[in-house]
Amino acid sequence: MRVYDKSVIKVNAGTENGKVVLDAEGPLSPVAKPIIKRINKIFQEEKPIHADEDNIIFSTWTPPMPGDVFNRMISAQVSAILKKRIPDQFSIGITTRCPNNCIHCGAADIVAEPILGFDEINCTIQQAIDIGSYHISFDGGETMLRKDLEEMVAKVDKSRAIATCFTSGFGLNEKRATDLKAAGLFAAHMSLDSPYEREHDRVRGRDGAFKDTVNGIKSISNAGILADLFVVVSPDNIDDLDEFYNFATDMGMQEMSIYEIIAVGRWMGHEDEVITAKDVEYLGKFQKSMNKKEDGPRVTAFPHFMGPDQFGCFAGRRWMHATAGGDILPCAYTPLSFGNIREEKLAAIWERLGRHEAYKCSAEYCMMRNPEFRSKYIRSIPEGTQLPIRLDKHMH
Repeated sequence: MRVYDKSVIKVNAGTENGKVVLDAEGPLSPVAKPIIKRINKIFQEEKPIHADEDNIIFSTWTPPMPGDVFNRMISAQVSAILKKRIPDQFSIGITTRCPNNCIHCGAADIVAEPILGFDEINCTIQQAIDIGSYHISFDGGETMLRKDLEEMVAKVDKSRAIATCFTSGFGLNEKRATDLKAAGLFAAHMSLDSPYEREHDRVRGRDGAFKDTVNGIKSISNAGILADLFVVVSPDNIDDLDEFYNFATDMGMQEMSIYEIIAVGRWMGHEDEVITAKDVEYLGKFQKSMNKKEDGPRVTAFPHFMGPDQFGCFAGRRWMHATAGGDILPCAYTPLSFGNIREEKLAAIWERLGRHEAYKCSAEYCMMRNPEFRSKYIRSIPEGTQLPIRLDKHMH
């Protein structure tokens, strides 16, 4: 199947023993071979979350194959080879309200007033899709507190992008889940900080938070939406990965995604309480080990994927985030704004971001874990400064 067709390079996708296999042809195919080989290696070594005669879904983070959105994903990978920056994933904050008071909340100090309205959010998402995004992710606060979330999901052009959301499960009952499924929600990333109820509630700062997550997962699963257990791993819970995985298995979830705690927001000043390079290596081994199992959820460990042995940091290169107030950040965990969508077009902000010295070259791992980057851009922020800091007005 031809999934990318240009005069200089053509990419074909097929299946082999139930696994996706890509190959390239054309004058620039030798340039594409390294990335094609890397993608094929991932496809071959790791199980998809679903495969049948009609389609393959590799992850809750990637569109089904075959399909128009999958073709856009391959097009984005080819564009990256040709040094054209595409924001594969665009996440957007739709509220700052949240019933929880998480000790590690990365958005706690972000000023986002006034909150983006329904039309502003839809317009921004359309702009993101127009510049290449094929994964639109609704973020918060708690996304379920926006009563018009279903309408936002429905507005996403499903021929060009998949739509997902992050949620703690608060307010996510079966009626809400059914409505989100009808609107076209592809997957829900259900956050959990501990597989143990008392500890999870402690981290969330609210009794009943664990029960909300459990009930939300049940509602999502019953509605037929893909369920991903989103775990922010820290030195406090990294030894509980097996228990997290067992929880996801028992709940019938399709995936367990692992992100890393970032010293920002309420965790600012805790730079010594983040994961290490050794932890990232462990996460990579855990991912490969779990994905060799025939049954059970797929594991996607982002610190491993965004590590020096894989693709490097995605922030500002493959990811872009809009706060609930319209500021455009490299990712949801980097409090640096390159512009506001109320003031100019998203394409112009994305281009500006790519020209900045910190983002115009690759990074081997999460930049927010890089001491030099933090020293120059994060620790240098004067105390009391309103976040996110506007770098579009003070380019380096």
